[in-house]
Amino acid sequence: MRSLPYPKTARPSPQKSAGASRSARPVTHRDPKTSTKVTKYAAKSAAERRVSEFLAALRTQRNASEHTINAYKKDLQKFVSYAGKGLDWRRIDHLTIRGFLSEVLGSGLSKASTARALASLRSFYKWLGREGHVGQNPAALVSTPKLPKKLPRVPTMEEVNGLLDANLPENAAFPARDRVIFELLYGCGLRNSELVGIQLDDIGWSNEVIRVRGKGKKERLVPLGDAAAAAIREYLPERQRIIDAKRRSCAALLINLRAGSLTTRSVGRIVKAIAVARGLSPDVHPHTLRHAFGTHMLEEGADLRAIQELLGHERLSTTQRYTQLTSNHITRVYDATHPRAK
Repeated sequence: MRSLPYPKTARPSPQKSAGASRSARPVTHRDPKTSTKVTKYAAKSAAERRVSEFLAALRTQRNASEHTINAYKKDLQKFVSYAGKGLDWRRIDHLTIRGFLSEVLGSGLSKASTARALASLRSFYKWLGREGHVGQNPAALVSTPKLPKKLPRVPTMEEVNGLLDANLPENAAFPARDRVIFELLYGCGLRNSELVGIQLDDIGWSNEVIRVRGKGKKERLVPLGDAAAAAIREYLPERQRIIDAKRRSCAALLINLRAGSLTTRSVGRIVKAIAVARGLSPDVHPHTLRHAFGTHMLEEGADLRAIQELLGHERLSTTQRYTQLTSNHITRVYDATHPRAK
């Protein structure tokens, strides 16, 4: 039986809170006039309303992405379900939170998911404190589970150049567009969400830059390399032919064969399929090319601060991960080539 980082605690008994209404749940009854089933939803409890207000604040005040908001929503809904009816956020203590995390981990979720659930509760309680709803943050008293330090496997410069310089494999449904995907992910170090968010008017042809919208809707300008620019120019006429044939309008740079905007999931499938067909590892995904961008620039002598700006990292410590990747690469080269290492 594996050990847990948090001790099992008894599930808290339902708390009574004055004025708290029933928790939101579907209630089904049959309409006497039409004999059809009608489903209504009970009103949200006071605790659930606080969660909804917090999620709205994330969207309006912090410009959080929908992905972030959905992640926070799932975590907080799990905690509301765990705490039971009559939940009063002021009466929750750190032992209750530790019990919740123990249950999350015991349900089969990873330590990373458990750490994210704790981060969601910490952020939520910080907001409750700023709004004057609670006097303390019990989640701050709970330590984050230690996560294994896994460095992503980054393809070599030779592997990436071999992929980009060769003709795309036969499984490429839209070769001109797919080449743009690879050139922008690796040539500009973009996130998948940033890539699909590029619009036609974000490309500055005169000064050879692309306007990119990163996390928190923060914008930055990224240099547009010659190879990426050439790939876009080759792709644009084919893009226009699809737009004309489907008689649709689309502001996004990358479109599918139905003239709609390309999604992050589609980009992931395209990158994996083409990379595997070219002999790369099956664990390659769009973020792998972003890691390769930062690692290869550092290996070629780029300044860490410059890489931070290009990648749109808020903290330099995030960019410093690439120094670890480079150190590992140097160690491998030494072990493989130096006569005294054998």
